[in-house]
Amino acid sequence: MDRKYVTETVLADAAGIAQAARILRNGGLVAVPTETVYGLAARADSEDAVTRIFEAKGRPSFNPLIVHVLDIAGAERIVEIDERARQLAEQFWPGPLTMVLPRLPDAKVAAPITAGLPTLAVRSPAHPAMRAILDKLGQPLAAPSANASETVSPTSAAHVLATLDGRIDAVVDGGPTEKGLESTIIALRDGGRWSLLREGPITRNDLAAVLGEETPSDGAIEAPGQLARHYAPGKPVRLNARCAEDGEFLIGFGSVAGDVTLSERGDINEAARNLYACLHLAREADRSRIAVAAIPEEGVGKAINDRLRRAAAPTDQSSGS
Repeated sequence: MDRKYVTETVLADAAGIAQAARILRNGGLVAVPTETVYGLAARADSEDAVTRIFEAKGRPSFNPLIVHVLDIAGAERIVEIDERARQLAEQFWPGPLTMVLPRLPDAKVAAPITAGLPTLAVRSPAHPAMRAILDKLGQPLAAPSANASETVSPTSAAHVLATLDGRIDAVVDGGPTEKGLESTIIALRDGGRWSLLREGPITRNDLAAVLGEETPSDGAIEAPGQLARHYAPGKPVRLNARCAEDGEFLIGFGSVAGDVTLSERGDINEAARNLYACLHLAREADRSRIAVAAIPEEGVGKAINDRLRRAAAPTDQSSGS
């Protein structure tokens, strides 16, 4: 999609929130910070606005979107909330947990959001800017990550503009995001079963403590972030590197020093916050390949490694963000 808009940058203050809400109410697209990554928001009840999300991102139509709601009351207007979903919402909302639940027949949600599925992915974000906009609008927002498909997710307003400047109406600059990784996605199924669809800040162990043993997914696309190739920086990526080879930009961790580091002290949470910023720097560097140090497969490290494996997947595998 060619540049066709003058993308406005506003601050995450009262005036910026009001301007973002006006644009969204009129069917526009606004990139908004959440505690995970920046999301590309549009009115969830407007098919034209939601279609513009897919066009701006170059996103495949079979990849569903997440709908953001202010609270569980907002979720109850569009999806079926059972006791398990209520327990999860009480413990993890507002926050980085997305639940895939049966869509209500009369839900005012544009058809492209669900990609033909009978379910809907919903979450209540914690970031004050996104919450203020949801509150002012009084209706849900569809919001995938605010980047062109097959590129690195954005954790700052500058990252958004790197791929969407001229493709969207505005970006709300709320500074760097807190978590740095997209939300955990869980599907709640009949018979008390559940499946983790996307690793994220809330871990499988966190969920199992509430829900019991998981029933693994069959791999079908039910939510964003499940495609084999995703979060790609546009260069070959080599994982578990101890040092840089010729032509590589090295992203370090712990004792492995690099051109940049996810966390010099080996802190997994700091690494999650810095992952996409480091991948953006690597993408912009004058070297043709990227190497990344090994990350422990524990806690949020599982989510980091999930993103890195998808970033390193061969380029002939289709993707969407």
